[in-house]
Amino acid sequence: MFEAIDLLPTSSQPLVLLTRHSIREAADNNGFASYQLPLTPIGRHLAFEWGKWLSVNTDLQLAACISSPIPRCVDTAIEMLKGAHASQILVDTPQQLETSLLNIDQHNLLVEPGSFVVDIAQAGPHFKQHGALKFINQFLSHQLPGMKIPVQGAQDILRLLFDNLPRQDNHLLLAVSHDTILAALFAVMAGHTRIERKDWPNMMEGAFLWFEGDSFERSLVNWIWRGQHYRFKPYSFKA
Repeated sequence: MFEAIDLLPTSSQPLVLLTRHSIREAADNNGFASYQLPLTPIGRHLAFEWGKWLSVNTDLQLAACISSPIPRCVDTAIEMLKGAHASQILVDTPQQLETSLLNIDQHNLLVEPGSFVVDIAQAGPHFKQHGALKFINQFLSHQLPGMKIPVQGAQDILRLLFDNLPRQDNHLLLAVSHDTILAALFAVMAGHTRIERKDWPNMMEGAFLWFEGDSFERSLVNWIWRGQHYRFKPYSFKA
């Protein structure tokens, strides 16, 4: 993530940080992570320090925040906002810091069902049968029932980011979501129909994005993922 900072635009335009939540408690023996699994203490600390680092070491200001409604995503956003804010103001108590934070808008497009899954009753059994990686690869190949067309799901998520983007220079929108959603979105944007385990987003890993163009339909999305600069036109395809 640190190497992405040097690849960000020099024009001081508003940016998005779309990230997976921080470190959570371990999943069950089958690898399935309940939505009830919380962040670990280390996960909370990591999110706090990442938010603080961004505030201290860049010109970016966390100015807006959206999140999956799942508690570990919301808590990741809270800790990042705390870290960013703690470096900017003097507060006497944790309660004062809490009340000074931005509002976190929770969106179903950052969780499943909602982003790519339309009918959980149809799609869910395939996820449980095959696991996350094979599930995403089948989705990218249009082989799963109960799902959006991949590019449609990507368009929906990117429009959400565009609509919530701060308009001031150097302002940053923080968006917190889940590994499967980021894996699918990044694959669609990169034009991939198959990904490998090494492509999977780690906890607290994400991408910086920015938009060129005044309207979403005509926009060009720039995004930095693992030290590489990519570009994607949301409407170069038909959903």
